[in-house]
Amino acid sequence: MGFSHLLLYFLVSSVASLRGCMGSDRVPIQINDDVLGLIVFKSGLSDPSSYLSSWSEDDDSPCSWKFIECSPVSGRVSRVSLDGLGLSGRLGRGLQKLQHVKTLSLSRNNFSGEVSLEFGLIPSLESLNLSHNSLSGLIPSFLDNMSSIKFLDLSENSFSGPLPDDLFRNSSSLRYLSLAGNLLEGPIPSSLLSCSSLNTLNLSSNHFSGDPDFVTGIWSLERLRKLDLSHNEFSGSVPHGVSAIHNFKDLQLQGNRFSGPLPVDIGLCPHLNRLDLSSNLFSEALPESLQRLSSLNYFSLSNNMLTGEFPRWIGSLSNLEYLDLSSNALTGSISSSIGELKSLRYLSLSNNKLLGNIPTSIVSCTMLSVIRLRGNSLNGSIPEGLFNLGMEEVDFSHNGLIGSIPSGSSTLYTSLHTLDLSRNNLTGHIPAEMGLSSDLRSLNLSWNNLESGMPPEFGYFQNLTVLDVRSNALDGSIPADICESGSLNILQLDGNSLVGRIPEEIGNCSSLYLLSLSQNNLSGSIPKSISRLDKLKILKLELNELTGEVPQELGKLENLLAVNISYNKLIGRLPVGGIFPSLDQSALQGNLGICSPLLKGPCKMNVPKPIVLDPYAYGNQEDGQKPRHVSPRPARFHHHMFLSVSVIIAISATIFIVFGVILISLLNVSVRKRLAFVDHALESMCSSSSRSGNLVTGKLVLFDSKSSPDWINIPESLLDKAAEIGQGVFGTVYKVSLGSEARTVAIKKLITSNIIQYPEDFDREVRVLGKARHPNLLSLKGYYWTPQLQLLVSEYAPNGSLQSKLHERLTSTPPLSWANRLKIVLGTAKGLAHLHHSFRPPIIHYNIKPSNILLDENFNPKVSDFGLARLLAKMDRHVMSSRFQSALGYVAPELACQSLKVNEKCDIYGFGVLMLELVTGRRPVEYGEDNVVIQNDHVRVLLEQGNALDCVDPSMGDYPEDEVMPVLKLALVCTSQIPSSRPSMAEVVQILQVIKTPVPQRMEIF
Repeated sequence: MGFSHLLLYFLVSSVASLRGCMGSDRVPIQINDDVLGLIVFKSGLSDPSSYLSSWSEDDDSPCSWKFIECSPVSGRVSRVSLDGLGLSGRLGRGLQKLQHVKTLSLSRNNFSGEVSLEFGLIPSLESLNLSHNSLSGLIPSFLDNMSSIKFLDLSENSFSGPLPDDLFRNSSSLRYLSLAGNLLEGPIPSSLLSCSSLNTLNLSSNHFSGDPDFVTGIWSLERLRKLDLSHNEFSGSVPHGVSAIHNFKDLQLQGNRFSGPLPVDIGLCPHLNRLDLSSNLFSEALPESLQRLSSLNYFSLSNNMLTGEFPRWIGSLSNLEYLDLSSNALTGSISSSIGELKSLRYLSLSNNKLLGNIPTSIVSCTMLSVIRLRGNSLNGSIPEGLFNLGMEEVDFSHNGLIGSIPSGSSTLYTSLHTLDLSRNNLTGHIPAEMGLSSDLRSLNLSWNNLESGMPPEFGYFQNLTVLDVRSNALDGSIPADICESGSLNILQLDGNSLVGRIPEEIGNCSSLYLLSLSQNNLSGSIPKSISRLDKLKILKLELNELTGEVPQELGKLENLLAVNISYNKLIGRLPVGGIFPSLDQSALQGNLGICSPLLKGPCKMNVPKPIVLDPYAYGNQEDGQKPRHVSPRPARFHHHMFLSVSVIIAISATIFIVFGVILISLLNVSVRKRLAFVDHALESMCSSSSRSGNLVTGKLVLFDSKSSPDWINIPESLLDKAAEIGQGVFGTVYKVSLGSEARTVAIKKLITSNIIQYPEDFDREVRVLGKARHPNLLSLKGYYWTPQLQLLVSEYAPNGSLQSKLHERLTSTPPLSWANRLKIVLGTAKGLAHLHHSFRPPIIHYNIKPSNILLDENFNPKVSDFGLARLLAKMDRHVMSSRFQSALGYVAPELACQSLKVNEKCDIYGFGVLMLELVTGRRPVEYGEDNVVIQNDHVRVLLEQGNALDCVDPSMGDYPEDEVMPVLKLALVCTSQIPSSRPSMAEVVQILQVIKTPVPQRMEIF
């Protein structure tokens, strides 16, 4: 609120008090109080769409203003409704002037800060709705003075901390209370039990806890009809024998730790229409009393530990529309009485221990839209009439179903969007009608015994994103128009008997990121059109009959993370770009002649055949035609002439090569003699020189010492006694006690391949790295150099690497807490920012990953291996990419793409992946039995769906969502495929420092 508005408010209050002293019968001030109160309230708001433009301080009454209602009797404001107007700011002063307002609704805006105690100064208030804002802090005890309050909704904000125990002591009129979707914790105040008029109570999605005695107290509120305690931390058993529970219409306890048997009393609730007890620890069998819930339309007991047979009485719940008993331990067969549920739309019995057939009576559930029976032991065939219903999702996977897939009706194929029949024993062919599904998005028929080929109608799919028919007995060729729609993301045809060539039209699958055609009988060459699949991340072509060379164009696929072309008949050179230089032996072996140093077999090239001139091409022709009468002898004569010319050329080439070999051998002999003379001279010079200058024995240079002490003549003997603590891209790391001071240091023995071989160049580059001193950089202490051995000396980090703490942790070692993870993220960012912004040109790390983040005794991060690319004799991005093949998922796409400029943005990409890894606790790329999970894409999808917190590492315990969510979003920005879209590391540090700031202070920053 600006100074002028504060002054205005002070004057108004003073004048109002003065007028009050003069007598209310002389000066009618009530309407002015409402106007000025609302104007002062408006002055502290941001109204980007000018919804409140009609509010003018010049008006005598606010009753004509938008969103304002007045009492026709008193003329005072009785209702203020500003829902969903995009307003922002703090809930400042002014509203307490509305002494006759009964309804105040400010929901679905962007109000922030704490709620003022002055709300308690509005004695007439009956309904207060502040839901869906960004309010924070503790919930104040303003209810003490609001005895008339009937409706209170503070849901979907960021209120935190415990509730005052006496919060509701004067709220006997309260009928509706919602505190859902906040960060509240601790027990529920006992004063809540005095709210005898309470009809609806919603405390869901907080961190409330409590013992069963308190829950019993809630049960005693006789007027309570709707109770939602879901997604909290309540535990213990649900009480029995409480009469008030019989009045419930809506009971939701899901997402807690309630245990024991289900309360029998719930079956005595004749009006109950929603019951959700899922995701708890309930056990034992379902009580028979549940069959009395004839009004029930929503029933979920999923993710518990319920046992016993599937209820025979399920058909008694005649009004049921939603039934979920999945992820329990129910046994027996599915009761045929399920066919009596005529209103059933959703059915999930997945992941139980059910046996027998799918009852044919289920066909009577004509309203059925979703049916999930995954992960049981069901057998028999799919009921024929079931596929005539207008279902949207069918999941019968991981069972033992036999028979063929029903052809289905047009009703099914116009509504179906997900069909999963995988891992059964189905036979026969794929119904051609399935290709006419206009809305089908996911089709999984894998791991069955389906025969014949894929119907040509498969090309008609318009919205299909997943097609998985792996491990069947399908034959024939791959339909050329399989990607006609262009929407396919996953295509898995491996493990069949498909023949023919991979169609060139495969390049039309523009959205494809997984292509698996392995273990078939495909022949011909790999089509170049695959290079158009710029989103492709996984390519599996192993165990086929593919021939020719791998198209060089495939090296341009920047997003490709995994390739397997083993056991084909491929030859020649691999593409020089992308993932191909990093492929290991298992991805290449079993071919005719691929050229790779990893393979021991021959290297065969596609060498063009020599040009053979047709003897009839020129001369003895009339009108372009060969002579009709030619004896065979001249033909043989010309043939022998051609062979003779070929032999002469081959002999000449051989003589030339032999002559060249002899000449080179003579030159080598001469060079060896000269080198021997030079070596002898150097040896004489070195023997007479001082030890400090002896390059043969080597010298240890320490940057933080005034003198450079000589080292042992045989440094390998010291390393032999040292403890090896790790291996990296550039060499092996040892823990060593150095010198008489017994200082513990880390020594990296560099690999000699492609490392600078001139001592003055090596010294210059290492000294640059030695100047990079920062609390979050592993300090480089010095080096040791000889032509045969190069060592780097750096400080020792006693807590090991982040890799060991995150992915190689012993069960006895506690996991990293969120506080330590955020400390590691911020510290690593600061270290990289120092490298990027304190040096010109900037020092680029190129290899950000957990094994290069070391931790000191206080879990402060130390970035190691920074700038070692400067020691490469030749800086080539393909060399870099091949060196970092162990960093799958961390390497920025531009490192494998010649057309993009490489700068420090590649470090920011790796840092973004590292942030995702710290939040999720998972590696960047994980291989499952049926799929490959790329964390970057997985988190992005969850964020778009509003379920980002589902990916948070559960092992780290409690964490603040207001820190985790921004870190996740920042990580996704840092891993943008476009380098220019990534922030600088200095900007990253600034953002992380704001995220780390406590919420109240953070609000002040903004």
